[in-house]
Amino acid sequence: MNQAIQFPDREWWDESVGAVCFPAIVNGFQLTCAISGETIARRYGDEQAFLACFLMHRWDLEDEAETAIKEANEDDQGWVWLS
Repeated sequence: MNQAIQFPDREWWDESVGAVCFPAIVNGFQLTCAISGETIARRYGDEQAFLACFLMHRWDLEDEAETAIKEANEDDQGWVWLS
């Protein structure tokens, strides 16, 4: 595990952006990662239980987020979106 990037178990569904959001701690600073419900449905075929589906695929999604963080793929608000 990379000690510079950690993912606490504090994911949540954010209705306002239609995504499962989860924090990443990068060198002591927190940033927000997110994957839209639409992307979850497209990838995993679950169109309702987005948070439960995220939890089932958590390790793979965190690996993907770690790569995106290392590549500095943040949006204008500093969020890392998985697509």
